[in-house]
Amino acid sequence: MQTAKEMARQLIERLPDTATFDDILYEFYVRQKIEAGLKAVNEGRTIPHEEARKRLLGNAD
Repeated sequence: MQTAKEMARQLIERLPDTATFDDILYEFYVRQKIEAGLKAVNEGRTIPHEEARKRLLGNAD
């Protein structure tokens, strides 16, 4: 398993040389959110699609 430092290095290396600090921070933010989502899935902390619809839309179908 890669360390966070290794992942950060790879992420930065994939960016163009013209990347700004904002670009780098955005990429870190997106990567962190993806990792958090994958962790939630692995831990079973998800809800079925229909339940999500009900929560967002109420009982309207």
